[in-house]
Amino acid sequence: MLAINRKLLKWAAGLGAGLCLSATVLAQGTDNGIQDPARDAYYKALKGKRVVFVPLFMGLDLTEGWSAVVAKDAAANGYKFEVRNSNWNTAAGARTITSLISEKPDVIMVQNPDVQSYSKLLQQAEKAGIHVIQVNMKTNIVTDGYVGGDWHESGARMAAWVSERCSAGSGKVAILIGPPTAAPSAYTLRGAQEEFKKHPKIKVVSVQNGEWDPSKSKNVTQILLQQNPDLCGIVGAWDVSDQGTAAAIKEAGKTGKVLLTTTGGGSRTSCEALQDGRFDFVLSSNVPGQGRDLTNLIKLFLSAGQKPGTTRVALYSPFVELTKERSNPDKYCWNLADLK
Repeated sequence: MLAINRKLLKWAAGLGAGLCLSATVLAQGTDNGIQDPARDAYYKALKGKRVVFVPLFMGLDLTEGWSAVVAKDAAANGYKFEVRNSNWNTAAGARTITSLISEKPDVIMVQNPDVQSYSKLLQQAEKAGIHVIQVNMKTNIVTDGYVGGDWHESGARMAAWVSERCSAGSGKVAILIGPPTAAPSAYTLRGAQEEFKKHPKIKVVSVQNGEWDPSKSKNVTQILLQQNPDLCGIVGAWDVSDQGTAAAIKEAGKTGKVLLTTTGGGSRTSCEALQDGRFDFVLSSNVPGQGRDLTNLIKLFLSAGQKPGTTRVALYSPFVELTKERSNPDKYCWNLADLK
């Protein structure tokens, strides 16, 4: 018992000395505060670094939203951000990436037109010492980072929503995709088809390519409705192009009768389309949240010291379900002005 008490006394004495030392350190730092040991190194690693975004096209809510969030973060943290718009021209985008490989920015953000066109160039960029982040649209190779939707999940969730409502009716549904070689099209199609197979009363009567174009999507849908007057639902491609899909449904007098699901970045226009009945269900990939993920990856790559091509990070954006009941623009959707 005596031995135990002596040990306890020694432990208590040591604890008391430690507490006194801590109190002394805190007292000494009270007047001037305490320096964060990581702060200076963090900002030093970011200062003057260069990030370049190569989008498919500026002027879209997606690309404008991502750019606004990253530009704001760059200004706050001391790195440089610029945009090289490819204007829907894959060849121009390839030339831009080739030029950037020679210029050697620290990070390239790229929105790929399809799964193949930029693959080798992105590998070359990493070999040249440039971090590569793919945004929302992948190639068939994996780079340092990906921020964007899980399009397989998107297809499955839209198909499940449609199946729940159409199984009791004609069961006839259609799938409207963008260019077949684009990652969102190919992965969404796989997810939707796999889900529809789980519902024996559902029949996929058509898979069409609207080319992410409202006019093309409208024309395709007009023919689709003529050929299938008892069509129950459409799994759409993208809220921008599906404005044309919705217009065709309305002109046929079938708003609310032919259900339309789609995906998008969750801007105010999606909420407005839900409120007036053009859309029935939207999976929002939440552009402001994606912007936060992009800036976090950028700062990770710039500050962690990892060699480009050695990190493989995918940040799949949590989808937000929007319906007419969940479409208050001030609550569920965003404005570009608020991101700047």
